Amino acid sequence: MEVAKGVRSAVRINGCADQAASDFESVCEKVSALVSGNAVVVFTISGCCMCHVVKQLLFGLGVGPTVVELDRDASGGQILALLHRLSASGGGKPVPAVFVGGKFLGGIETVMACHISGSLVPLLKNAGALWL
Repeated sequence: MEVAKGVRSAVRINGCADQAASDFESVCEKVSALVSGNAVVVFTISGCCMCHVVKQLLFGLGVGPTVVELDRDASGGQILALLHRLSASGGGKPVPAVFVGGKFLGGIETVMACHISGSLVPLLKNAGALWL
């Protein structure tokens, strides 16, 4: 599973076999399953204006993304830590975090750049999120 490998490679668990490492591994599996099982997944925090912008853009294009509000999810803190590690490689903020077609697209800057350049709609179509 490409997503699981990408998520795990972004997270280094220093060979620990303790409960924290096990919990973090289960969070990685949860995120991997979620993003591989849905065309578009957006991880957000309620009240975040940039998260709102990304969701409105996707809804406006006719996409029905799976939205995970991290501040309302039991594993939200651990997922946020994972997203922080993923976004650190790109120098961005951890939320909003958008996955399209099982791959990490990025945050607000990347999504808006794709939209402006005209490449977002083809990505969404290829992922099966748009049919028109």
